[in-house]
Amino acid sequence: MTYRVTDVGDACVVIEFEARVDPALNRRAVAAADRVAGAALPGVRDVVATYHAVAVHFDPLEADRDRLIRALEQAVRSPDAGARAADAAHEIPVCYGGEYGPDLPDLARFAGCSEEAVVHLHCDPVYRVYMMGFLPGFAYLGTVDERLRMGRHETPRLRVPAGSVAIAGFQTGVYPLESPGGWRVIGRTSVKPYDERRADPLLFRTGDEVRFVPVTADRFRREAAA
Repeated sequence: MTYRVTDVGDACVVIEFEARVDPALNRRAVAAADRVAGAALPGVRDVVATYHAVAVHFDPLEADRDRLIRALEQAVRSPDAGARAADAAHEIPVCYGGEYGPDLPDLARFAGCSEEAVVHLHCDPVYRVYMMGFLPGFAYLGTVDERLRMGRHETPRLRVPAGSVAIAGFQTGVYPLESPGGWRVIGRTSVKPYDERRADPLLFRTGDEVRFVPVTADRFRREAAA
């Protein structure tokens, strides 16, 4: 396994694999992050897995940098480093198009197919949560069918409603909160990726599996009001 270790300032060290989107590489990154976090080394503040890397944030006054690097390398080289299974499988109901998916017509034109075909292509894969970021609970899901890989808006919207389901290139995701955003919004779900009222506010975790299921506008409104 090819990797490199890089210091990012004086309070973070990163171990990077090949710069590509690959489920096996991501599984290795997630498993390594779990092992380092589970070691509870002194001074470690956070351990974050991304598409093809692991970042360890630490207190430089408490942590032993060399020990952190050894722990990272041992985690990567472990025989079961890439064996972590999905933590959970989520089925997300989505009302596509209309007022809830304003970019669906443009995406259909981009793909050269009907809006119904776009929905089918978006719902067909089982997506992997490759990483978390941007907003609390926002999961970067991949990978989107090649025909639907439309880029972001040149000018982001100032307000994207919470629950919006959107596409940007090979990624798709659910906006957990109302926020600005440039992704192509194709639908909306009543599911809350982030809810501070829950014991665990975060619905998704890196390594989870997600599948989208189309629902009617009536069902969406009922579930959103519940």
